[in-house]
Amino acid sequence: MQVKVLSTSDVHGYFNADDFRRPLNNTEMGLARAVSVMQIETDKLTDEDLVLKIENGDFIQGSPLTNYIEKIDQKDLPLYDDLAALAGYDVRIIGNHEFNYGRIYLEKALQSQNVLNANILDQKSQTPFLGRPYRIFQKNDLKVGVIGLTTKFIPKWEPEKNIKGLYFADPVMIAKKYIKILRPQVDLLILAYHGGFECDLKTGQPLGRINGENQGYELSQLEGVDALITGHQHRLLAEKFNGLVMTQPGYRGEAVGVMDFAFDEKQKLINSEAKLISTKTTPENSKIITRLSPLKVKVDQWMDQSIGQVGHQMEIIDHQLARIQSHPFVELINRAQMDAGQTQIASTTIFNDEVRGLKNNVTRRDIMTNYVYPNTVVVESLTGQEIIDAIEVSARYFKLTANDNLSINPHFLFPKVQHYNYDLWTGIDYTIDMQKPMNQRVKAVMFQGKQLKLDQSYEVAVNSYRSNGTGNFKMYQASKIVREVQIETADLIADYIQQHQPLNFDQPHNLKIIGYQKLS
Repeated sequence: MQVKVLSTSDVHGYFNADDFRRPLNNTEMGLARAVSVMQIETDKLTDEDLVLKIENGDFIQGSPLTNYIEKIDQKDLPLYDDLAALAGYDVRIIGNHEFNYGRIYLEKALQSQNVLNANILDQKSQTPFLGRPYRIFQKNDLKVGVIGLTTKFIPKWEPEKNIKGLYFADPVMIAKKYIKILRPQVDLLILAYHGGFECDLKTGQPLGRINGENQGYELSQLEGVDALITGHQHRLLAEKFNGLVMTQPGYRGEAVGVMDFAFDEKQKLINSEAKLISTKTTPENSKIITRLSPLKVKVDQWMDQSIGQVGHQMEIIDHQLARIQSHPFVELINRAQMDAGQTQIASTTIFNDEVRGLKNNVTRRDIMTNYVYPNTVVVESLTGQEIIDAIEVSARYFKLTANDNLSINPHFLFPKVQHYNYDLWTGIDYTIDMQKPMNQRVKAVMFQGKQLKLDQSYEVAVNSYRSNGTGNFKMYQASKIVREVQIETADLIADYIQQHQPLNFDQPHNLKIIGYQKLS
């Protein structure tokens, strides 16, 4: 008998082959393609075999379409359960980004009976606030157990109002509890975990700072587990080690994780394999497209609304150069944050290399495909020393090669690309000297023409993601929050453009990086 386990993870609202940019930048992804791949794999089985389909979290947030549903028309909330049903998912896991719109919204969006959640608990009852901890699936005499787990790091990212009344238990401890219960009952035991790997699978060496965000390696070492489905890091992984098979199927439906298990007539596992199947050339599932079509029309009309003009300086052609010398598009975001937060200093980031910046004529689509997260603006009071410390954290993003050429620190590229943890500032002038040791690189920090005073407090506008210290920025803390602006930053950018017509920013000159020969 065969058991086939198919999984997607981190679809992030990209349900068809459309990255929402115009012209399109990427059509080689999407849930509709992934569903077709899963159907092809399912058709390979006989009636005697068992197939399980698992959606591993971060499903209801991340695209302009999901923003439209949350902001404009929540009557479309049933879309998420409808698409999951059309995809045929037997299991759905809660991702960290599922909380971006708040607990109440999440509970409305995931109403199906297939949600597995063992470690996010109601504080009072100490039971899963949504879903159930595990399920046992049976075909003939063969039984397969699946335990659903989510990264415990969510309180580090989300404001209290989004997770009120919830307790995020350690997924390793919870897994141990349910493994003891399930292992005697099942022939195959799977952990479906919305989280990634903190250590190299072969060597066990840490891949970065061990902080509890990712515990996949620790979970892989638990006795009694046959398979581990992971996500969160957006990596493409499929491996078998120490008798355990593992997958992580990337981002936005770009791949499907496939696990195949063979059993003998006594329900003994005799073979297991793992692989990924790319979805980029597979035709889209027609049922998914049909369900999406009416909503897509409304979303496209909304996104193509004209916002204003910003001049001809805001397109990002060279992302590395933009991070080295800042960019007018960065200046725009920071000015919008400063305007909303009523500060004279702000910092932001170029999230990834898909950020194009803006052409002169700006639509809502242009803003939302450049600023893709539902962040808000938070104002914190930092001392001059804390501002310097924050810049030092960002300065770790760079590394010199043996020839003193400037490159990106591999820790920001592997195991997960983290361009979003390098911030660029407006309102201060600062220099980063790459010839200095790490954490001693920042020099000549000026505010309004005078040297920044180390013991003086300054109000700084940052996004809500950074405001909790995420990304090793320990100087940002909830206790330092002065005020918050409960309007999404993408909307603040649109408002700023409309209120400051005509708008035209020159290239900023407040950042200097010295001590290198050339870009590598």
